[in-house]
This record gives sequence, C-alpha cells and structure tokens, in this order.
Amino acid sequence: MRRARRAAASAGASLEDAREALRRCDVLAGISSMEGGIERVYLSREHAAANAQVSEWIEGAGMRAWQDQAGNARGSYPGATPDAPVLLLGSHLDTVPDAGRYDGILGVMIAIAVVRRLHAHGVMLPFAIEVLGFADEEGVRFGRTLLGSCAVAGTWDPAWLDLPDGEGVTLRNALASFGLDPEEVASAALDPATVVGYLEAHIEQGPLLLDAGRPLGVVSGIMGAKRFDLAMEGEAGHAGGVPMRHRRDALLGAAETAIAVEQVALEHGVVGTVGQMAVLPGAANVIPGRADFSLDVRAATDADRDKAWEEIRARAVAAAGERRLTFTEHLRHEARATSTERRLSEAIEHGVTVATGEREPMELLSKAGHDAMAIASLAPYAMLFVRNGNGGVSHHPDETVTVEDVALAIDAFEAAVLAVAQRMTDGTPA
Repeated sequence: MRRARRAAASAGASLEDAREALRRCDVLAGISSMEGGIERVYLSREHAAANAQVSEWIEGAGMRAWQDQAGNARGSYPGATPDAPVLLLGSHLDTVPDAGRYDGILGVMIAIAVVRRLHAHGVMLPFAIEVLGFADEEGVRFGRTLLGSCAVAGTWDPAWLDLPDGEGVTLRNALASFGLDPEEVASAALDPATVVGYLEAHIEQGPLLLDAGRPLGVVSGIMGAKRFDLAMEGEAGHAGGVPMRHRRDALLGAAETAIAVEQVALEHGVVGTVGQMAVLPGAANVIPGRADFSLDVRAATDADRDKAWEEIRARAVAAAGERRLTFTEHLRHEARATSTERRLSEAIEHGVTVATGEREPMELLSKAGHDAMAIASLAPYAMLFVRNGNGGVSHHPDETVTVEDVALAIDAFEAAVLAVAQRMTDGTPA
C-alpha cells in the first residue's frame, strides 16, 4: 500500500511537471511576429524575448543562464567536481512560419524540467549538464539550417556571415544589431574532449508512434538531406499567339521534374519534396518563361540520397531537352546522415522502459533534421521521440501532444540522464 501511494505521488508530480512544460510552450507561442500564428526567426526581437524568458526558467531550475555569441540560450548545472565533463541536453527555440508550439520547444522544456528535478533533490552527477536552446535550427531567415548548433559544434563557417535575408540584411549585420559580435561566434564552440554526449527530446514529426499506440520512441539515426534551388528557363510569349508546338514553356518542364521527384522517391525508398515554385512573368495570359523551384531529398544513407538525386537530375535534363529549355541547379544545403551512439541510445531505451514499462521500446529513423545532426560533429548523440497526435502533423499549428505523454517523456529523459551517470560511476564509457 505504501509503495502504491509513493507511485501515485510520483505520477502526480510527473503530471504537474508536464503541465508546467506545456504551459511554458504556450507562453513561448505568444512570442511571435505573426498575427494569429507562431513565427519566431533567428536574431529577431522575438528571438531576444524568447531567450530572456527561457533564461528565467533556466535560472529557476538551479542553473546559470547565459547567451553565447551565436544567440543560443544556454544554462549550466555543475557536476560533482569542478573539472567534470559535460552532458548536453536541448533542442531549438526558433520556428517555421505558422508553426506548431512543440517542435523543438518541447525538447528544451523537458531538458529544463529534468535539471529542475535534479536540483530540487540536490543531485550532483559525475558530469555537469548544459541545457541548450538552439537559436536557428530551421534556417528560415538566412536559408541555412542548424546555425546555432553548428556554432556550438565548432563547424561555423565565417562565410555564412555574408548570407542575406529576404530584405538584404546580412547575417553579419543581424548579429551586430542583436548585440552580438560577428567575429566572436566561434567562442560558442565546446571542446570535444570535455563533452560526454548530447541527448535531445523531440516530438515525432510523423505518425508512426501514434499508429503503433506508443507514447515514446528511440531514434536510431537521422536521414541525410540535400536541398537544391532549381530552375527551368524557356521563352515567354502570348498565351493566344504562340502555337502549342512552338512553345518553350518553363513551367511544364518544372512540373515534369516535380512528378519525377515523386516517382524516383517511391522507386528508391527515399523522400523527395518540391516545396516552392515561382513562375515568371507570372501572368495568366503569358506562357511561363522561367520557373524557379526547390528540391529537398532525404535518405537513410548519403549514397541512397545521392543516387536518387542523380536520377532526378537526369530526368530534369531530359525534360529540358525535350522542351528546348535550359535547366540549372544550385546546391543550397547538405547534411550527412547520422546514427545515434549505441550506449547513449541504450540509456534512452532504459529511460523509456522505466517510464512506460515497455520491455522493447519502439525504434524509429528520423526523416526530419535536428540539431543533433550538427552536434554529431562534436560528440555522440541519442534522441527520444514523443508521440505527436492529430495524424503526426508537424510544422503546423495542429501539432498536438498529451500531458500524459509529456509526463512519461520527462520521466524517461531523467532516467536516461541518470543511466549515463551510472555508467560513468561504474567506470563504463558513456
């Protein structure tokens, strides 16, 4: 009976922690540049306000709060010794336009909740903990994803300082206007020798956990991605005056390529998306002379991704040739496929088992990109997925999680952190 009462009290505390985490997601959802929706981009006023609010929560959890020169919100919780290495926990605080309120943000709130528990119980671990609210995972403003986590990983490219946003403001000038020193971004980097690893909790950006009836899942790796700016150029002309067989319609070449993307993706078991298309001159009575469009292609391995791209490219070139068009391509973004580290994933698996009682937690490959991809250059990583309701929709206002699932996620994440600590105490590498 006493054990049952303790379990009930623990469950009640977890639900309260989950309610607070979700309340905080709601607070951040209100920090937005978009009327009636959520949008918070890198180095904006909303970014600054979100960092200030998160810093308050970090300090309330017993950490020292600070902001690095890349604009990441960070919190430090000391280890048992002054020279202890550090375990990183976190996710991102920026959003896409018209976003949901949990993608990235929930992971930061779960990390803070775990440290708050440790601090409340006076727990000191054989490593320090650093919570990271990454500043720019989505890449909305400057077209380059993972800027915040690349800075921490030590892979920041100074050439990115010349990237312009949609209004022509360079990243260099935006950093300076934000109160940061563009020449000091590299100071955000951590020394790989001091980092135990990185754990990230994130909503699943898909329906697999939902379909399986599982609240939590263990990530096995993240797909490699390439993103291109593509164009077909032909000749504009009067919609009534140019005979059909004489036309060099750029939109038709782009449309054929978009259909080819779907066909190749299905044939090769990859994912491909044409998410943007712009037609010039753009008048109803003018044949399109140019079509600019995007391509995002992802696969479990870089080799599979690149093979699919080469076939898409070949079909685009063929479509251009048949229609007397010029096809051009520009690689905008590339991220290699990564795998989680076995021992850290075992810690996440242990956490899921402790929280849910599942003896064999569900394993998933992430098709979406995450800050963990960049941190993989710095340290090993593992990830926990939280069930996403409403069909698994993400990057959309209808993102949904339940308080019960979030409570389990906080319990699982805490158990994972403690499992990593136990390994170090036992003398086993994390």
